[in-house]
Amino acid sequence: MEADFVIVGAGSAGCALAYRLSEAGASVLVIEHGGTDAGPFIQMPAALSYPMNMARYDWGYRSEPEPHLNNRRLVCPRGKVIGGSSSINGMVYVRGHAMDFDHWAESGAEGWAYADVLPYFRRMEHWHDGGHGGDPRWRGTDGPLHVTRGPRANPLFHAFVEAGQQAGYQVTGDYNGEKQEGFGPMEQTVWKGRRWSAANAYLRPALSRPNCDLLRGLATRVVIEDGRATGVEITRAGRPEIVRARREVILAASSINSPKLLMLSGIGPAAHLAGHGIEVLADRPGVGGNLQDHLELYIQMAASQPVTLYKHWNLASKALIGAQWLFTGTGLGASNQFESAAFIRSRAGIAYPDIQYHFLPIAVRYDGKAAAEGHGFQAHVGPMRSKSRGRVSLRSGRAGDAPVIRFNYMSHDSDWDEFRTCIRLTREIFAQPAFAPFAGHEIQPGAELQSDDDLDGFIADHAESAFHPCGTCRMGRADDPEAVVDRAGRVIGIEALRVADSSIFPRITNGNLNAPSIMVGEKISDHVLGRAPLPRANDSPWIHPRWETAQR
Repeated sequence: MEADFVIVGAGSAGCALAYRLSEAGASVLVIEHGGTDAGPFIQMPAALSYPMNMARYDWGYRSEPEPHLNNRRLVCPRGKVIGGSSSINGMVYVRGHAMDFDHWAESGAEGWAYADVLPYFRRMEHWHDGGHGGDPRWRGTDGPLHVTRGPRANPLFHAFVEAGQQAGYQVTGDYNGEKQEGFGPMEQTVWKGRRWSAANAYLRPALSRPNCDLLRGLATRVVIEDGRATGVEITRAGRPEIVRARREVILAASSINSPKLLMLSGIGPAAHLAGHGIEVLADRPGVGGNLQDHLELYIQMAASQPVTLYKHWNLASKALIGAQWLFTGTGLGASNQFESAAFIRSRAGIAYPDIQYHFLPIAVRYDGKAAAEGHGFQAHVGPMRSKSRGRVSLRSGRAGDAPVIRFNYMSHDSDWDEFRTCIRLTREIFAQPAFAPFAGHEIQPGAELQSDDDLDGFIADHAESAFHPCGTCRMGRADDPEAVVDRAGRVIGIEALRVADSSIFPRITNGNLNAPSIMVGEKISDHVLGRAPLPRANDSPWIHPRWETAQR
């Protein structure tokens, strides 16, 4: 019950930290409330809609009623399992755009510009382009995290990219390389037909070392003595215990649970903590604030040919796919089916993409409900940099109570404008000649919805979270009252305590958050160990030469 480093959370960043700190010879204890990730629901990529909706693997969080989305309570899945959210996510691998990280550095996270983080993306990756024409100069080839591409056998994957080209957009062979902007193949954390989670990539190798252990328990607070974190209080089998940290405590418990733990430990907005009877040890008003997420819509088209995955949407076919995957690790079960993607700009004057597409050759929801109309396909689309901000706060002073999560979605006028643009640009792409052999009528929103008011009503009814919450323990300068951690992840005002997960993002990145979350674990590990950062990269990303005057 004692180690050099105690890490709370066996998720994306926590697993990377455990691997790097134990590799350096330090003793590490990882505290995780969730259980095993064994079993086909997690390990089979095509089964991704199951673990996300299972209480066994998910904390089951929901937002408070969102006033701008007809008071709907949106689900906010977070992994409660070995591997954290990397064990229940869609396995999509996106680093983010270079300018995202440059913005981090400009907003106070010095040392986190793209030139600083690119070497860590390279260090963590074992990239396989699968013959799809990637960008090897920008990629890593011997890291723990396998990154692959799906077979793209379905003709709809190619129709999507071709339609983008016909509409006048760029094509990119590797959105994680020099050029994010454009249409091209999507990457996934899948290896040899299995979900390659942070648990498979980092935690299992770390646990094979004698100096790294995993402890099952619910972290209830950080133990702080004389302004220094000395351990973590956990509940195991209904009883409280103290896990001691000789050197540091590191919270990697997610953008929902890390701020919650800080507040339960007396670190956060003073009045809020006092209102719950918690002694204030560090008044940090930014704890729980700056909450951001990506929202998305599913633009669904009926298919005029039976080429979609709907033909497998029956028990017999699912059983065959499952059996093939179980015995050979191949077939439709071995891919998340997100095999084509795009990043585009919504209008001229925006320097880098602010809209993301995931393309899927079936019309289906994240909760596994297929479109009633049968064969279809869809694009998940949404803006990348909403100005709306929310907050995570305490419901009570008890660790067992879920926090209050208010995203404040669509609270900024520009959100509505951006989403209407997303719908109209997607309709234009689906109207291109490449889709002519495949596209029937529009299932959702439905061609009759055309006016701004019509589309706003659809957005309010149907926008869903893309499950990318972040920003609630924002990294910044020590004299910034809203910053929670400094550029090394150290909690401002408390010694020997760090946060290392997506909660430290100053601003949300372009695309899915698993890759930058793992990168945070990799980079913070060097800070913890007192090592010089990896040498800065001098690669220059592609920016559209006419971005000031052209949308595409």
